[in-house]
Amino acid sequence: MQTNRRLFGLGIVALGLAACAPSGPGRMGGRTPAGLPDDLRPAPNASYDAWLAAFRGRAAGQGISQSTLTAAFRSTGYLPGVVTRDRSQTEFTRTLEDYLAITVSEERVRRGRAALAQHRRTLAAIEDRFGVEPEIVTAIWGIESFYGDRRGEIPVISATSTLAFDGRRGRFFEQQLVAALRILQNGDVTPARMVGSWAGAMGHTQFIPTSYLQFAVDFTGNGRRDIWSDDPTDALASAASYLQRNGWRRGLRWGGEVGAGAPSGPVIQPQPGGPRFATTHNFGVIKRYNNSDAYAIAVGHLADRIGGAGPLRGSFPPDANGLTRADRIALQERLTARGFDTQGADGVIGRNTEAAIRAYQTSRGLPVTGTPSPELLRSLL
Repeated sequence: MQTNRRLFGLGIVALGLAACAPSGPGRMGGRTPAGLPDDLRPAPNASYDAWLAAFRGRAAGQGISQSTLTAAFRSTGYLPGVVTRDRSQTEFTRTLEDYLAITVSEERVRRGRAALAQHRRTLAAIEDRFGVEPEIVTAIWGIESFYGDRRGEIPVISATSTLAFDGRRGRFFEQQLVAALRILQNGDVTPARMVGSWAGAMGHTQFIPTSYLQFAVDFTGNGRRDIWSDDPTDALASAASYLQRNGWRRGLRWGGEVGAGAPSGPVIQPQPGGPRFATTHNFGVIKRYNNSDAYAIAVGHLADRIGGAGPLRGSFPPDANGLTRADRIALQERLTARGFDTQGADGVIGRNTEAAIRAYQTSRGLPVTGTPSPELLRSLL
């Protein structure tokens, strides 16, 4: 079985696999708002303008003041790149092995341990109030925004209004837009600071606006539930609040790999031939954050690794092309050594590796497929 990472789960948005891989310091891969691509800047669209005029009336009918509407839409507009991304991401699939290679990479483990040490007192206080262990909260932070590096820089009002207007999930995104306006009206953040992913997910732990209204907390006591600032305190507490209010049981493990000291519980095997996992009630609570077995396993396993546990003991079978992860890593290393840079060797075959394979095949006069294979690996010896 393959994991299908749709951006929306049961209330919280994950940034998705493209945002999981590290790409340098700073948000949005190191880019600033001024560095956003042209398709994520407001573009003229008369139909959007007409839709927005009608929406203003609907928003006012739901208690959104004219001053809030004026301030919120002063510098916003239709973002064509948001529509493109929404329509192109729904069929994205990864095996569980690839997904864990990205979300529980050694870099993410190392940084998670450092983050846990740096924020230990805050996380302990959060555990005292909400009963959610520091390692779990840290793991969610690491997967959702790479410990705050990937909070997003796209104006949420522009993103959600564009998707509401587009109509593919219009009702859902109009609800998110109204919720975002309520957040502004409540004074938790200014329009300029309300930024996030292209789908409207916000802050260190990537809350969508409706989940923010329901679960976010002001843990610092400054009168604002600020999940956007460089200080992650409110965001981390809000993630714990989310889990607590969805039934988290303190002291109960999420589960674990069968044969590696896992607690008793229902056993699942998300990838045929791969490791099996025993799950508990708390596994289901993590899935309320993102309704995916792969996501819940990643959070639980990353939390265990941050807490000092080792990698999975079990192995995954060869992929559809007959290559193990070790084979794929060797393929990437050998291509790079030959001058066909795969931009890293993690065993995950993505666009960079496929481009490197095509370039190598072209140089050798081979059929250009971009597909890895045992024969291709042998040719690189």
